Amino acid sequence: MYLEGIIVCVNYSDFLAHTLPHNKTHFDNLIVITDTKDEKTKELCEFYHVRCIQTDIFYENGDSFNKGAAINYGLSQLENKGWVIHLDADIYLPPLTRHILENIPLEPHKIYGADRLMCPSYEKWMEFINDPQKIQEGWVYIHLTTFPIGVRLAEYNNRNEGYEPIGYFQLWNPKGSNVFNYPTQHDYCDRTDVLQCKKFARQDRELLPEIVVIHLESEGLSVSSMGKNWKGRKTKLFQPSIQYKDQVNMEIEELRRQTKEVLEKYNLPYIFIEMSRKRIPLHKRMMNRIKSFFHGVKKVSYKH
Repeated sequence: MYLEGIIVCVNYSDFLAHTLPHNKTHFDNLIVITDTKDEKTKELCEFYHVRCIQTDIFYENGDSFNKGAAINYGLSQLENKGWVIHLDADIYLPPLTRHILENIPLEPHKIYGADRLMCPSYEKWMEFINDPQKIQEGWVYIHLTTFPIGVRLAEYNNRNEGYEPIGYFQLWNPKGSNVFNYPTQHDYCDRTDVLQCKKFARQDRELLPEIVVIHLESEGLSVSSMGKNWKGRKTKLFQPSIQYKDQVNMEIEELRRQTKEVLEKYNLPYIFIEMSRKRIPLHKRMMNRIKSFFHGVKKVSYKH
């Protein structure tokens, strides 16, 4: 299986920093498309040795954000040797994704989609990364409980419409399906990917139940947050919240105070601190910062 990928990332480098190092391993050829002002995305791609194309085709002909035109530019740069995944920058592919795709009897004339688990915040994502919960298990089970599962798109009241694999994950074979281009007649991101999947007849649109991706969110899962970025980035950065930082600092300060009391009580010149990462939240593991608050700590070690 030869697998190529297209990721559009304009002002989404905060998400891409978390997804790209994981996702790049699945592809034989991966291209990230951004505009000429987004230097952060360019630098991130350089760091991970992923090809980045900068273009202002997004805004030609008066468009506010023509994602389809950018995808087409990226598609024209691929080798077209096999399969293509159009992937959003805020989508994480679990480690078994490529292995599973290679074992599924994919049909070249079809387009495929996958379900997504909705990670509501940076903090929840960090908890998952530091203590991953199973998604695929034992070569048999698919778990849909790590995060809330996102909606599918299926026009069930319209004859011959039905399931529509939307743009966060669309897998197809351009040569096998004779679909080489993305629609460009809309500058709403959500509409272009619907038109793309409708190039395929209903019987040629298929959900891959073996594949489950994770969709990262920075503003929770409320209905009001849906669609904010369909004409360009509007949502807040994917980073620790102020409240979260304050809580971390409070807990660190309390740890510092307790450690100092132990040192003074027993007249100790230093203290050896040992802890495990497993099943301990991120802010707990930041305990190493306490060594900067007092003098004489000889060593702080961790078990991995």
